[in-house]
Amino acid sequence: MAKSIVVCGPNLDHLPQTKQLLEENFEVIYINCDAEKLAKFVPKADAYYAALHIRITEELMKKSPNLKAITTPSTGLDHIDTKAADQLGIAVLSLKDDRDLLDRIPATAELTWALILACSRRFCVAVQAARKGDWARDAFRGHQIAYKTLGILGCGRLGTMVARYAQAFDMKVIGCDKLKIDIPYVEQVSFDELLGRCDILTIHIHLTEENKNLINRQAFAKIKRGAILINTSRGAIIDESAMLEALEDGRVSAAGLDVIVGEWRDDLADHPLITYSRTHENLIITPHVGGVTYESQEMAFCQAAQKLVEYL
Repeated sequence: MAKSIVVCGPNLDHLPQTKQLLEENFEVIYINCDAEKLAKFVPKADAYYAALHIRITEELMKKSPNLKAITTPSTGLDHIDTKAADQLGIAVLSLKDDRDLLDRIPATAELTWALILACSRRFCVAVQAARKGDWARDAFRGHQIAYKTLGILGCGRLGTMVARYAQAFDMKVIGCDKLKIDIPYVEQVSFDELLGRCDILTIHIHLTEENKNLINRQAFAKIKRGAILINTSRGAIIDESAMLEALEDGRVSAAGLDVIVGEWRDDLADHPLITYSRTHENLIITPHVGGVTYESQEMAFCQAAQKLVEYL
């Protein structure tokens, strides 16, 4: 009897290699990405192909006696209760250590620069004005980024890509990492020095218990006044209440976020950051689209599917 897999999302017609690989090896059940559908179908499945914006919990895993593996086309795992999975003997397969693949996927690094430029040049408000025929150019004056200092928190794969792109913008680059930074044009500094010196701070570290709320009120008090904050990593690395205070008092001039805490909430429209962004131009939020390109998804989704086929 063929093993069944629940795929949370569309029918994968836009990812033909992944679709073919899954359907050749499993009885595939495609469901809408909502908690009700997940709770209905996962308990009967042998495997689950996870979506990033809905969380699979310990409660649901305990109701799924046949579930042997969860695969995710991502490096982050905060949408999966990994502790519960480990206790229940459910394998969690991710792309975290697949460097050969990940080095060929720059999509999140590219989005980082889109957010940097949008925050620096006030693109969002300028585009909205142009759509209304408002051509008051001086009202949308921004800042150039050339010769500014870019601070990178986490100089691994993505941090290295971002640093490399910064060279094209004639920026000075400083970085903070637990390991020695072996990038010739990046000056390694302490965390406090990173905060105090950078004009733009971009975050590229994995979420762990140790660095949860790492960018907290104490960190915001040390950050260079008027700095821009970019986060394409995980929302919980930032204390969001403290960030709102920093945005309101000008300590942080603008923030560009692709991730927020509680992305799987049913009431996202009422999320404090989203509420703030509706009436303040200095906060730009994208819905976790860092890795969402046709090219990157085909590579990542296919790799995640292959890992699952090999495991089962």
